[in-house]
Amino acid sequence: MKRYWEIDALRGLMLVLMTVTHLPTRLTDPLGQPFGFVSAAEGFVLLSAFVSGLVYSRIARTQGVDSMRRAFWRRALKVYLSQAATLLFLFTVISAVGLRIDQPAVKNLLSFYLANPREGFLYSLLLIYEPALLDILPMYIFFMLLSPWVLAFALRHGWTGVMVASASLWALAQFGLSEWLYGLTVRHTGLAVPFHEMGAFNAFAWQFLWFAGLWIGAGRNAPGAQPLRFPHWLVSLAGAAALYGFWWRHHGINGQAPFGGDVELNLLFDKWQLGPLRLVNLAVLGIVAVRFGPAFMRRIPRLQWLEDLGSASLPVFCAHLVAVLLVLAVYGDSQTARPWWGDVLLLAAVFGWLYGVARATLWWDGRQKPPALPLSRALGD
Repeated sequence: MKRYWEIDALRGLMLVLMTVTHLPTRLTDPLGQPFGFVSAAEGFVLLSAFVSGLVYSRIARTQGVDSMRRAFWRRALKVYLSQAATLLFLFTVISAVGLRIDQPAVKNLLSFYLANPREGFLYSLLLIYEPALLDILPMYIFFMLLSPWVLAFALRHGWTGVMVASASLWALAQFGLSEWLYGLTVRHTGLAVPFHEMGAFNAFAWQFLWFAGLWIGAGRNAPGAQPLRFPHWLVSLAGAAALYGFWWRHHGINGQAPFGGDVELNLLFDKWQLGPLRLVNLAVLGIVAVRFGPAFMRRIPRLQWLEDLGSASLPVFCAHLVAVLLVLAVYGDSQTARPWWGDVLLLAAVFGWLYGVARATLWWDGRQKPPALPLSRALGD
């Protein structure tokens, strides 16, 4: 399967930003949500969905829907095994280190597991209990299991019904759908996992971002697919909105909280609920990226190390979790636990580790890199 090197580089960039955001250093806040009120998680999920739509719709068209389903399931199993391995590392090595040195950050992270180790272990394998930092892969697995059915339906009947249903589910999520379903489940099953221990991401909201990306990616393989182009007025409006969001994020007095202490207004940009203004911010950044990104990428040297990180995104993502958890266990969650030079050495060591994992993964897979294609081919130009 041919790869688009710009997409690999973008996924690599998202992994770098996630790592910097999750590691407790002096760069955590300045580089958190660097382009506006949008984080690397949104970019990573959208890119992953786009690539999935691109790849699996091609499998469906050339090899049949059954082959496409099996490919999705194999990928979901691989992600699940990665999640299980990371959980095992958390419950053994990290918990042992954290308890031995009496690390509050680890105790807070594992409070439910430490109080209920047997239930915590079982529910984590069932993807119900999701400790902080380990809550994005379960959502990804959920989407991967749904995708073959949704994609098969959309290839036969079109995407209008799918996206209307997805947008409706996102809207319901803004008004407490998850909490209502949780209360219903507890009432009928006696589920012992607290709601706040089931992951910060609201999957009923984030599914809209996933299926939008899947739709865009699958559309690139549709017969007679037209290039992704936007009218000049829309590009101009998106550019102005993106610049304003960037200015607001970095020069406003409230930092990453757009409206300061106003909880209700901040929900409009909420990450975990994928608030409406956050979607707008993501959309305008996406329009700007599609319009100017391919030309920009052609004018800069290829960043091979970012491509390698993006090509091995799943192992590198898990490796970044290992690094972040070890730092939390040793130093805690203070962003000023080390001097500046200590932060520099820490970041250098972590990124060296991530790059080593990427190179080892590519070597292990025996992956001969196919001829690199320009991103404009994927976008239809």
